Amino acid sequence: MTATVTTRVPFWRTINVLKWIAQLVVVAIVVAIVIWLYGNYTENAANQNIPTSFDFLDNPAGFQITGNSLSQSAPVRDALLEGLLNTLRVSIVGIFAATVLGTLVGIARLSSNWIVKKLAAVYVEAVRNIPLALFLTASVLVVVLGVFPQITDAWDLAGLAIISNRGVAVAWYNGSGAGLLLLVALGALAWYLVARWRGRVADRTGALPRSGLWGVGALVVVVGAGWVLFGYSYTLPSVVGRGTEGGIRIDPSFFALFLALTIYTASHVAEIVRGSIQAVARGQGEAADAIALSGFQRMWYIILPQAMRIAIPPIGNQYLNLIKNSSLGAAIGYYDLTLVAQTSVGNGSPAVPVFFLTMAVYISVSLVVSAFVNLANRRTMLVER
Repeated sequence: MTATVTTRVPFWRTINVLKWIAQLVVVAIVVAIVIWLYGNYTENAANQNIPTSFDFLDNPAGFQITGNSLSQSAPVRDALLEGLLNTLRVSIVGIFAATVLGTLVGIARLSSNWIVKKLAAVYVEAVRNIPLALFLTASVLVVVLGVFPQITDAWDLAGLAIISNRGVAVAWYNGSGAGLLLLVALGALAWYLVARWRGRVADRTGALPRSGLWGVGALVVVVGAGWVLFGYSYTLPSVVGRGTEGGIRIDPSFFALFLALTIYTASHVAEIVRGSIQAVARGQGEAADAIALSGFQRMWYIILPQAMRIAIPPIGNQYLNLIKNSSLGAAIGYYDLTLVAQTSVGNGSPAVPVFFLTMAVYISVSLVVSAFVNLANRRTMLVER
């Protein structure tokens, strides 16, 4: 009887080792290309006396940002930071508004009412097929400059807001930003805790949770109580000469950019929501009808929560697109991060470091948003049993 001889494969020929070797080779090639490109850049920059360091951040910016108190002598670092804050402001407000509008339009796309359904379809098909840059220009020319009145004929909304072609001035909190942030944080915490409590009550009793309604009530109570206890106040806007004083003024370029980003992004969100609703099993709606839920309760408590679990990843992509599309505000004079970077280069800052820093900031913001979207997706994804 012949003995069987087992030949052992050398460790460097195993599948796992070969995979690691292949990955290391790819990484080495990429690193080598980056080093070669950077070496060429530094050599060419040195030959042409182009600075490559970030020392320019301490130089005076040499320009003012509309709606900001920064002087021309402020360093470039502060100007870029203000540009980043402007980008975040329009992005955060636009994300919230686009989500709400897109969700409503997406639901309307599946409405049993023929007129509502067709109007929603016309909105989606018309808006998403128009280039955003063109839509942004139209929002400036038609809405801000065409519809809004001159400052002398400004619309006064009960003293709480003044609307003109110079912007929208609204009543605003009078105090430190830290105090307002603390108040909002306490209100948000109250909303979260009350919503969690209502969810547990619903699980125990079988009653409708109404978490949103209770959460909003808790937010209003906590913010109102904190406002009174801390002695906060507010200022009302008023027309003075060719401008406004008091409150907070929303620049026309901000309003136009916000309007364009919201309407454009909402058209894409609407299609995502519509597809996600249609992806929910038909039996879920039939079960809701069987227990005599109304059409609103059926959508709000049964269909929409499951649909939004499906919609989170693609909607997250639209959030990233909105943040990047906000750079188009430079075309209408909105001092976001991109326009501040362009203006800094025009005033003598080295182009490559400025735009490298700008791209790094956009990448960092996108990664943070992606992390939150992925976290939400993991916590809410449907699990097969």
